[in-house]
Amino acid sequence: MKIVSVADVPVGKNPHHVDARKIYDTEHGVAVVITLKPGEVLKKHVTPVDVFFYVLEGTGIIEIGDEQKEVGKDMLVDSPAMISHRWMNESSGIFRVLVVKVPRPTTETKLL
Repeated sequence: MKIVSVADVPVGKNPHHVDARKIYDTEHGVAVVITLKPGEVLKKHVTPVDVFFYVLEGTGIIEIGDEQKEVGKDMLVDSPAMISHRWMNESSGIFRVLVVKVPRPTTETKLL
């Protein structure tokens, strides 16, 4: 059995310059926990595979394509492959999201 404590996983280098910790990485999929501090924003980007986001803590704004919605804890957001998306934390608290990419991408995410 493999158990991963998110706190023990180092923050990975990323173009968004935010706390992103890859907690699962196999040939079948990838999972990352992203923590956005108040005012932090992910740059708009396109992922080459389907992604789903599960909000672990706080509230934030998700933008997928031309749509924007505020989401909060225990909400799941589906984001199809090749559609631009980004996250924004306009709240005064921490916003944490589990990002799951399936299948595992074989090409890089593109910043817009």
